[in-house]
Amino acid sequence: MTSQDIATHVLDEAVALEPIGENLFRGRTHEAYANMIGPFGGTTAATMLNAVLQHPGRHGDPLALTLNYAGPVADGEFVIEARPARTNRSNQHWWIEMRQGDEVVTTATALTGLRRETWSETEAAPPVVPAPEDLSPTGADRGVRWVDNYDMRFVTGGWDDVASGEENPESTTTMWIRDVPTRDLDHVALTSMCDSFFPRAFLRLGRPVPAGTVTLTIHFLATADEIAAQGTDFLLGSVHSHRFHGNYHDEAARLWSRDGRLLATGTQLMYFKG
Repeated sequence: MTSQDIATHVLDEAVALEPIGENLFRGRTHEAYANMIGPFGGTTAATMLNAVLQHPGRHGDPLALTLNYAGPVADGEFVIEARPARTNRSNQHWWIEMRQGDEVVTTATALTGLRRETWSETEAAPPVVPAPEDLSPTGADRGVRWVDNYDMRFVTGGWDDVASGEENPESTTTMWIRDVPTRDLDHVALTSMCDSFFPRAFLRLGRPVPAGTVTLTIHFLATADEIAAQGTDFLLGSVHSHRFHGNYHDEAARLWSRDGRLLATGTQLMYFKG
């Protein structure tokens, strides 16, 4: 894939930002990532992070990102303010806000930092699953457009289990995923993929219900070089919930490289009606 191909990828169009002043960027939602209401939350998260990545004062690479979806993002233009709240020798703390008109629609905090070689170990192990080439791609007819931008190959807890109309005893989904068309992995694409799992309430209830992410936190456990080394290959994602109660449930996700390297984790709280 050439640099020209990357520059015209639909994900890059969706997260594109124009500097319009100190700490300020202007962007626009992209119809290719439309969700039930407004844009896919993964691209909103990726766009917020992109404001930090493009900021001339950035210090280090992303370590963590927390999104709070304060209200629905309407189709059209938005403005993002991204400002460093504090810069230390090894890390930098960010405050990020997306506005449409006079309304704040999304807030975020981010942490960037400089990584150094040190002792390393991974306690968590990826699930044992078939290779993505041994699984069939999932059909695109799932009621929202943004899924067309991903090649998803479910191992367990797939969309067929939701469409069955029968309740399922547990909430785990494991799947391979990559961008369509393929795109070299970076922090932007990885951020979006961390929110690519359908709500766990869908799987437990065996049917889609009104649901949406309220808050999402991503921890980037891989260096920029490790992320770039994945190229256009599939990532293995696995997600589950701990409890469904009082119109909210949590989700905990992990994304692995094909060779078993843990790249990122994501946790979120979702509102749902069951």
